[in-house]
Amino acid sequence: MKPWDGFQEGNAFQFSWYVPHDPAGLIKKMGLNLFNTRLEKTFTESRKTVFGGGKEIDSFSGLQKLYNQGNQPCLHQSWLFNYSGKPWLTQKWTRIICDEFYGIEPLHGYGFGQDEDQGQLGAWYVMNALGLFDVQGHASANPTFQFGSPVFDKVTIQLENNPEKKLVIETTNNSMQNMFVQSVQFNNKTIENCWINRAELMNGGTIIFKMDSVPNKNWGVKIPPPSMSGE
Repeated sequence: MKPWDGFQEGNAFQFSWYVPHDPAGLIKKMGLNLFNTRLEKTFTESRKTVFGGGKEIDSFSGLQKLYNQGNQPCLHQSWLFNYSGKPWLTQKWTRIICDEFYGIEPLHGYGFGQDEDQGQLGAWYVMNALGLFDVQGHASANPTFQFGSPVFDKVTIQLENNPEKKLVIETTNNSMQNMFVQSVQFNNKTIENCWINRAELMNGGTIIFKMDSVPNKNWGVKIPPPSMSGE
């Protein structure tokens, strides 16, 4: 795969997933089984090279791999399982990437020697650690947040639109091994989907994630997050 042959800062395989506005349309074109098979292989194989360039000290070391956590075109891909009926794999891979790609050593902060331009690699970690992300980058007319695997036991966010309101994210039974969501509640209401409208969260309240070491494959699968072709 040649990253500079017709593609800028990526390659054909990496950019084949780059339809963030319409994952449902991509799944329809590719076929659900093939979509999931390729996406699962992307992460099982990429883990062998620390989700990109391995331990090579080079800002562009992951550009010829299946996946490159060190650069923007790939950063939504681990969240696509929420759209393909396997949200527990979004929970699994986002948590593992947080634990293994990121570090605290001088040469292992954002991968090994990766290019933290624009602050996006750090911002990705923050959002993933909260268990919230939007594949569509809030470009939808009615934006949503998709749910992942929160790292923290409790986080309180001051909402910018209303200084008197806060969003609290809590987890129960959370640990490095307990990365899988069993259930979600928001303001004492059970959330069956693996996503929520942004407008609801911006009213403030408390999200509670119940976690375990075994995936709940019945949660979050009924209605996928909205896509352009399905809205």
